Amino acid sequence: MLLMLLAIISYNLTLPKSAFLIMLKNFSSFIKNRPAFAVGFLFATSSLLFGIWVASIPGIKSRLGFTDGTLGLSLLLSPLGAITGMLLSTRVFSKIPVGRWMLTGYLIICGIMILQINSVNLLMFWACLYCFGTISFLNGVSANATVNLMEKKYNKLFMSTCHGMYSMGGAVSAGIAALLFAVHIPSGWQIVVVAIVIITVIFFNKNYLLAHREVIHSRSEVKFPSATILGISFICMVSFMAEGCVADWSAIYFKEILFAPKALISLGYAGFSIAMTVGRLNGDPLIAKLGSKNVVVSGSLLAATGFLVVVLAPFVTLAIGGYIMIGFGCCCIVPVLFRASANIPGVSTVEGFAMVTTGGLIGFLTGPSVIGFISEKANLSKGLSLLIVMHLLAAYVAWRNPFISNKKTPLAESLPYDEQIY
Repeated sequence: MLLMLLAIISYNLTLPKSAFLIMLKNFSSFIKNRPAFAVGFLFATSSLLFGIWVASIPGIKSRLGFTDGTLGLSLLLSPLGAITGMLLSTRVFSKIPVGRWMLTGYLIICGIMILQINSVNLLMFWACLYCFGTISFLNGVSANATVNLMEKKYNKLFMSTCHGMYSMGGAVSAGIAALLFAVHIPSGWQIVVVAIVIITVIFFNKNYLLAHREVIHSRSEVKFPSATILGISFICMVSFMAEGCVADWSAIYFKEILFAPKALISLGYAGFSIAMTVGRLNGDPLIAKLGSKNVVVSGSLLAATGFLVVVLAPFVTLAIGGYIMIGFGCCCIVPVLFRASANIPGVSTVEGFAMVTTGGLIGFLTGPSVIGFISEKANLSKGLSLLIVMHLLAAYVAWRNPFISNKKTPLAESLPYDEQIY
């Protein structure tokens, strides 16, 4: 169950260079690689926006008069939008070059999040949730497909680091939210400031994004996926469900269950995001050391343990520790699943990413709604307990899934780690 944490410790002890120094070296190289950074920053964009959204939820809930149940029901509009995005994806990516979509889609999501957090009525809030789900799905497919194309083009690994950028963005924005709340700046202004910074960075990197002129699209026929493919999608759904529930409910849990002061309500998500960042930036050596199957199984068990700590925690500090455990547990699961989905026999890369992204977004956006319903009928602690069971199921499914293997990839075998990535 603690295999992931033990591996991190042993990795630092057994390598000639510490994992921390290797992480810094590779991350520095990643930033200097402008084409890679331009795409990687898009991953951070999503979480930079989302961290502010997390801290704004208690205020939105109060301002618009939501209960736990009605808020959970409203959040279902985002997965409905994601399903719409899935239905539109073939048409969109058969006509629009992936680079042009990335530039446009991530600018659009900034505008949507500004409107969502500053919603003045229920209709405006619901419309934003639906549009957020649609655009997020298309953005996720485009960015992950582009990373896969770049890995093949440059014969270098980017996926884990790009997902690490996502986690880093969440940690940074949660810290920004805590700091700005401390000086009495509300979420409505916080999101405007963060969006302006994001738009500026994207603008300065637009040429690198537009250089991706590939038109990516799935084959026209529709096939029902096999049980093993559905298993990968299920594991991704559970991992994203954990992330969505930490994002949407951690601040409310701290405020309403643990009675934390306002300046601390975003620190659960911050601890989770920091653990995700550290884990993902060390992800490739850990996966090479443990094997993909072991990483997913042990990570799922560690996340289940983290949720158990959270729901049993009598005070904020221990709950933050639980969220850190969840972050370390979940950190490498999604990069493994995206790589696995790109190598399924008889399934194109875009189709594989679409399957994983669909499961992930359904979990990310539906999970908080389910937790809201359970919280309405019982309490939030019992709602979060569902995640313990889900991660135990995910560990079992991963152990039984033949597409998630401990075998090393040819690239991992041919290059030492500090030459793999950059």
